[in-house]
Amino acid sequence: MAAGGRTAPRLRGMQTSAPDQLQRPGALGGQFDHIVIGAGSAGCVLACRLVQAGRSVLLLEAGPADNSRFVHMPATFVKVIGTERTWLYESSPQAAAAGRVMHVPQGRTLGGGSSVNAMVYTRGTPADYDDWAALGCSGWGWADVLPAFRQAEGNQRLAGPLHGSEGLLRVSDPRHRHPLSLAFVRAAQQIGLRYNDDFNGERQEGVGFYQSTTFGGRRGSTAATYLAAVRQSPLLKVITGAQVQRVLIEDGRAVGVAWRLDDGSLAHALARSEVLLSAGALASPKLLMLSRIGPGGHLAALGLATRVDAPEVGANFQDHLEVSVYGRCREPISLLGQDRGLRALRHGLEYELFKSGLLTSTVVESGGFFDTLGQGRPDVQFHVLPVLVGDVGREPLQGHGLSLNPCFLRPQSRGRVQLRDARAETPIDFDGGYLQAQEDVDTLVRGLRLARRILRAPALQPLLSGELLPGAEAELPDAALEAHVRQFAKTVYHPAGTCRMGGDPASVVDPLLRVRGVQGLRVADASVMPRLISANTNAPTIMIAERCAGFVLAGQS
Repeated sequence: MAAGGRTAPRLRGMQTSAPDQLQRPGALGGQFDHIVIGAGSAGCVLACRLVQAGRSVLLLEAGPADNSRFVHMPATFVKVIGTERTWLYESSPQAAAAGRVMHVPQGRTLGGGSSVNAMVYTRGTPADYDDWAALGCSGWGWADVLPAFRQAEGNQRLAGPLHGSEGLLRVSDPRHRHPLSLAFVRAAQQIGLRYNDDFNGERQEGVGFYQSTTFGGRRGSTAATYLAAVRQSPLLKVITGAQVQRVLIEDGRAVGVAWRLDDGSLAHALARSEVLLSAGALASPKLLMLSRIGPGGHLAALGLATRVDAPEVGANFQDHLEVSVYGRCREPISLLGQDRGLRALRHGLEYELFKSGLLTSTVVESGGFFDTLGQGRPDVQFHVLPVLVGDVGREPLQGHGLSLNPCFLRPQSRGRVQLRDARAETPIDFDGGYLQAQEDVDTLVRGLRLARRILRAPALQPLLSGELLPGAEAELPDAALEAHVRQFAKTVYHPAGTCRMGGDPASVVDPLLRVRGVQGLRVADASVMPRLISANTNAPTIMIAERCAGFVLAGQS
């Protein structure tokens, strides 16, 4: 994807992008039917489907290959966060979140977010997509998107009208279930919450174990599945270390892409058919603005002559936030400390020899969806981790414990992404607008109350000695819980909405994902979501890419 946040390695040869969009900088890297920007969850899907259809594709990725053992070993994904394989986006100080800078790591390697996430496979509810259709996204209701979900899905256990079993995206049940995860699921049932063995089935609500994008004990990223299926094709060229500078536009049409390599040299390639932008909800709007597609006043202030005045590029930012309830373990049984010395050797050997054991854990093994308002639709999701967790820039609490993380599902707060200057290498100006809407805070407070009830249920008492945070008291006032939310809420790394899809002229892309005002250019990633879906975003992003590839191949341009 394009340069957006900060990375561990510093880029060399930083220069201002050439002011003339008609100029084709650097060496010609060839001509292709399609150029895909960003080899993440969506980009690998696009490249695969187009190559399978006989189209030539150039796939550009800013980061390195996904050739780290910590990427492919499920339990070790946290070791990848903060390395050269992630962008570390930082917001401006958020007034409604105790003035904190919020951190949103995003994938920067082949597979993108699907190579560094917690592998949770959830799709949202039919109402999410019917809401999209009601907002003007014709053809994006549940009946329209379900076939794409089924086409993508290769489920190990489930089949039938709601699931696919032959798709490239491998979906399986957890190979490892930690004792704390098992106890949480029992505890939630003890306070009256229903058990659910399929969060993507007829009903989302309930507690249970997440299916994950894993297979054979390994991570099933889109690089390990979709891209691997066509990697040897002569129709595909993959370039890593490609810091995209902008889309080349001539006579109102996207004709190519310019990028900078890690050695500082410039290159460009031409697209005979279309350019497909899938750099993610924080980088895709940045690249549109660098290509002079965005808010005219903002671009003019940076010395960029506006090509398409699109005020909503970078607007409508949404994200999921969660906040932790921490319980202290009576014995040292959490994931912390189980990977040292002889234990580490045993776990490593078990994984290498049998692809089983603790290292196959996705860490976020269990959770659930809950309706805290009694309105018939879950508004809170739990991510449960059998370890005490912190955040980027915030160390976890010391010792062994359990983290129950309620997350609001339909945020009301909105933020914006803008450029700081006309240089592709400069990090974005990112205001998440986090917790500005009181409804978001209130939802997290209700989630905290539910989490604290579960923590005190009988199934967890033999394992936990008490609550660490928000506090040991059985009852806490709303004011104390709200203070905990504003001080400790963190993002779940699900940015969306910054290139809003819609049927109205103000939308950034139309329902066929075409950028308004430019021919031959589409966006396919979470940025096009008009409203954030009520679940993790990886599977829906893959669905969007599947549909985009279908639009392109059907000639709907």
